[in-house]
Amino acid sequence: MDYEAFINEWNNDSDCVLVHTSGSTGAPKPLMVEKRRMEASARITCDFLGLKKGDKALLCMPLDYIAGKMMVVRAITHELELVRIEPCSHPMAEVNTDIDFAAMVPLQVANSLQVDEERKKLMAIKHLIIGGGAIDEDLERQLKDFPNAVWSTYGMTETLSHIALRRLNGENASEWYTPFDSVSIRLDHRGCLVIDAPHVCEHTLTTNDCAEMKDNQFCIIGRIDNVVCSGGIKIQIEEVEKVLKPLLHHRFIVTKRKDKALGEALTLLTEDADTERITDICNHALPKYQRPRSIYHISEIPTTETGKPARAKAEFIANSL
Repeated sequence: MDYEAFINEWNNDSDCVLVHTSGSTGAPKPLMVEKRRMEASARITCDFLGLKKGDKALLCMPLDYIAGKMMVVRAITHELELVRIEPCSHPMAEVNTDIDFAAMVPLQVANSLQVDEERKKLMAIKHLIIGGGAIDEDLERQLKDFPNAVWSTYGMTETLSHIALRRLNGENASEWYTPFDSVSIRLDHRGCLVIDAPHVCEHTLTTNDCAEMKDNQFCIIGRIDNVVCSGGIKIQIEEVEKVLKPLLHHRFIVTKRKDKALGEALTLLTEDADTERITDICNHALPKYQRPRSIYHISEIPTTETGKPARAKAEFIANSL
């Protein structure tokens, strides 16, 4: 969807806008969301960050998904000056003005850090929010010394972008997400996060995100869908990937496949053809129960259109090998 098409949709007589989920755990789903709730979400974020009329907001994500749409709605509701560039992996290369507020996915931030001129522009952004995927330890480390506010967001399409933030830099940096004042959270019997955000979501939302809580803050352990039950032992895929991320130099994804003896077997797909080397790394870095039972070289790790790991497709591939 292009900008003009979204503006026309926003200004039409309908009370709702069509959005699509990202498809990281399955096929993307269409959702009709109320414009008044999108406006409420926009006000909550802009007020929290202290944005004011005339501030420059960068739109560098596609308008097919909620993150891009919400940047436009924030600009409309708070009368921000919207700086629009074509969605790309190096957005700061196209920016020629100071930016007060920007939202990016981790890949865009990581790429911008690799080019000196882009890094300087990135550091000058007054409020940078990062969402749409996990922020690994290396990326977080590179952002620690940024002079302006950098935030990791937690949310999903159903919550109309984020409902909680955690600071990545400065003296208030934290591993824990703090929900907005209008949001309440709890854990269900599975240990998964339950969200009440009445301004942006009509119904209580039960997620599949395993979490820990302290006071009114939370941190995400991983998705319950990504638990592999192998021989009676439960393994969280994200925990394995976190250990291997700094050790493997090619793209990879940890998934599972059916196994007659174990029920499910932890499986690693990689773009690195040297699977013997990866096996050695896993044997040294991981406890025995977390080591992949199979490691396969494939030409390309599956991702969604927004760059997230395509977990369902990876599992399908693993079971087809």
